[in-house]
Amino acid sequence: MIEINNISKRIDGQEILNDVSFSVNDSEIMVLLGPSGCGKTTLLKIIAGLLKQDYGDVVINGKVINDLPPQKRNVGFVFQDYALFPHKNVFENIAFGLKIRKIPENEIKKRVYEILEILEITHLKDKKIPQLSGGQKQRVALARALVINPDVLLLDEPLSALDPVLREKLREELKAILKNLGVTGIYVTHDLTEAMLLGDSVAVMNKGEIQQIGKPDEIFYHPKNEFVAKFVGVKNILKGNIKELKDDIATVEVVNEGLKSPFTIKVKKYPIFERKHNNNISLCIHPEDIILDKTKKYENAIKGKIINIIPNGSVLKVVVDIGGLEIYAVTTRHLLKYDVNDEVWVSFSREAPHPMCGKKCKSPNQEALCKCKALKNTIEEIEY
Repeated sequence: MIEINNISKRIDGQEILNDVSFSVNDSEIMVLLGPSGCGKTTLLKIIAGLLKQDYGDVVINGKVINDLPPQKRNVGFVFQDYALFPHKNVFENIAFGLKIRKIPENEIKKRVYEILEILEITHLKDKKIPQLSGGQKQRVALARALVINPDVLLLDEPLSALDPVLREKLREELKAILKNLGVTGIYVTHDLTEAMLLGDSVAVMNKGEIQQIGKPDEIFYHPKNEFVAKFVGVKNILKGNIKELKDDIATVEVVNEGLKSPFTIKVKKYPIFERKHNNNISLCIHPEDIILDKTKKYENAIKGKIINIIPNGSVLKVVVDIGGLEIYAVTTRHLLKYDVNDEVWVSFSREAPHPMCGKKCKSPNQEALCKCKALKNTIEEIEY
């Protein structure tokens, strides 16, 4: 188990990390997700001992390791550029960490051949690094990090240099390898797909702070603030006021900036609404929950005009202007019946919008840090 407790770091007067805390259980992978420059790599270097934090503790298996040099932390590190030795062959690169730990030669040979076999690169053992493809280099770098039997494996965007097809293939293989070996790891990426696939839990970071920690589905479907929502691709943010609470339904007046005329919608009632009655509320709606139709036959229908259709892989993003507010929907070429400049009704069910508390919900295990928790200790209120 690894614990990161209140880590802070400034470099050249700039705050890189601000009071970062989380924990990773044994045999689990925590993904640090966020834009470039948010402090993800700096945090990995601190855990590895390559940088010294200004404040806070790194704890592995109950032991504070702040003062241990890198070679005594038993931490494996897969760098973004792999950091392999070009003048050494594959076997020598993988064996390097064992040699500096003064492991006996017979044990080195045994462990290197074991990891070569697990990663299916035994046939590459005598090749020099410049002779390898990008995918092969990635496997060698992973083998070198795993062969020392690390307490924690750190991976700094290890797939970012690969082409999209190879990247997709290797991320699936990487997940299987890490799970089969029972690795405890921290994986850094700015790629949402990687985070969703590889993480047992995900911590979204921005400007040196953790915005939200949770299971991948929780991060994606229940973002707690606008930054998290937008980073995971939820551009539909409705801001408004709760006008009425009745039974299990809330009536919300939407008053986004730029909206020419406010409109009201019916939304499933969440416990947070009780505390927000007559106050501002922010709701996010995933684009796949938006329905486009020529007639006003669905719930929460607002008239708009299609202003853009954007190809995005196998789907199309449809942008609709509803009186100054842009709403995004997702569909396929086969299902899309409209074109740019067509007028349509934008609809969504009352269950589609999810409230955002607007706070930084740092850890599900540290209730005091999450100020958007409900006042009453019920399961529903903790979730929302």
